[in-house]
Amino acid sequence: MPAHDEIVAVIRDHARAAAAGRDVFAPLLQRAREARLVLLGEASHGTHEFYARRAELTKRLIRDHGFQAVAAEADWPDAHRVDRYLRARGADADANSALREFQRFPAWMWRNADVLDFVGWLREHNDSLPRGSKRAGFYGLDLYSLHSSMAAVLVYLDKVDADAARRARHRYACFEHAGEDPQAYGYAASFGMSEGCEREVVEQLVEMRRRAAELAARDGRLDPDEFFFAEQNARVVKNAEHYYRSMFGGRVESWNLRDTHMMETLENLLAHLGPDGKVVVWAHNSHLGDARASAMGASGELNLGQLVRERYGDEAFLVGFSTYSGTVTAASDWGGTAERKRVRPALLGSWERLFHETNLRELVLLTGANREVQQALSEERLERAIGVIYLPETERVSHYFEARLAQQFDAMIHVDETRAVEPLERTSQWEAGELPETYPSAV
Repeated sequence: MPAHDEIVAVIRDHARAAAAGRDVFAPLLQRAREARLVLLGEASHGTHEFYARRAELTKRLIRDHGFQAVAAEADWPDAHRVDRYLRARGADADANSALREFQRFPAWMWRNADVLDFVGWLREHNDSLPRGSKRAGFYGLDLYSLHSSMAAVLVYLDKVDADAARRARHRYACFEHAGEDPQAYGYAASFGMSEGCEREVVEQLVEMRRRAAELAARDGRLDPDEFFFAEQNARVVKNAEHYYRSMFGGRVESWNLRDTHMMETLENLLAHLGPDGKVVVWAHNSHLGDARASAMGASGELNLGQLVRERYGDEAFLVGFSTYSGTVTAASDWGGTAERKRVRPALLGSWERLFHETNLRELVLLTGANREVQQALSEERLERAIGVIYLPETERVSHYFEARLAQQFDAMIHVDETRAVEPLERTSQWEAGELPETYPSAV
């Protein structure tokens, strides 16, 4: 393998660097526009530049290259409210209102200034299209919405078939003993403290799929996409029931169930969009970088990026993001308050440190540009992953894993210094941020 300094030189020589008047994304878009699925990652759930660069790329893919949808690491019912706003079908008067369904922790992941601007752009884009043109949509890939998805199924069936709604209520009543906490249900079902609801949720999805054409045509006044939305909610309920039971059996099983659900949702979305459907996916690097090229795969975990590559091959294009230092919006524990935290400089031996040593403030690198680049990026190095929780005091253990970039992603975007994404609901704790390490002298 090349020596350290040689790898830095290869990256510097082959990266597309940001400069005044230069389109830094041109080589990436040249490749991405030919794909059917473009997966845009992020190294944290709380970095402004990651959201902003994804939005810029997505706008160009939608406007110039025929992409029709954004599929995000978000819950299906919450995203559907945004989708209805984009198509001028909902009651929301503006993008801020359309994002109000995102109340579950971490709300800042979608209720932030960058997503607000992007949703506003999507609505303006759709409004500018000629009548009859396909509008850009926004969809959720995740499965945490057990109760809200059950409620959405019932709302739909109440409109089209009272008898079917009554049967669905009877089936979903199986969850009532656990209240509104799906983890409580999962715990009780996993350890035999109560009967599980697997049979009931499967029956409900099977009935809806069996009667698809009939239910979709039952009431012509309904939005033509409403059955697709309702059927997917029934699928979310089925998969979420399995997921919450699996949570107490081990991380690998629950992680694999979650990403398999994301893949299933993505394939259903592509089928719904039709043979010309092209989708941009927004999710964390850990979901979108091919798991087979990282420590995830070695531990038995798969992910969406791997599944997409296995199914779609060259029709998929995977893009990762990284940063060296800056600030990030994250919590200190699950369900905690959003804080503006300092991101420590990347560790020695990490890909982020190599990018930093190029002295380029922002770069785009195609990992398969040529054999020299592939060889330089094929060794295992540390890679940082910050989710909704950031614990800098345990960073090496809690936020780094080993990965081979050349096999993990088709392209990398590195922004050397980044800043925290701005939540729409900013608390005094977020505004204050963390004190600099040199406090009180700040030198």
